[in-house]
Amino acid sequence: MKKIEAIIKPFKLDEVKEALQEIGLQGITVIEAKGFGRQKGHTELYRGAEYVVDFLPKIKIEIVIDDNLLENAIEAITSAAHTGRIGDGKIFVSPIDDVIRIRTGETGSEAI
Repeated sequence: MKKIEAIIKPFKLDEVKEALQEIGLQGITVIEAKGFGRQKGHTELYRGAEYVVDFLPKIKIEIVIDDNLLENAIEAITSAAHTGRIGDGKIFVSPIDDVIRIRTGETGSEAI
């Protein structure tokens, strides 16, 4: 099993969710986040005063999947989140040792 953590632009969330549902993924966790990479933030004008926005709004998606769905999930996220501009995001993949469904006690792939 693998855990995918994807950081994407907020307006791409619906497209990514639909792309993941098309490959048969049943559940995702979505977290509102703020951060910066090469974008380094930007300056805005508010009531005549200029200020720097260091942390830009992002969405973090977390998914735990079987190894056989990994490549399809990565491709779905990449194609749906891509704009071609700086700040499109990143995908991180980590191994998962075990999963336990609290309600039933199921473990492993059955618990996903």
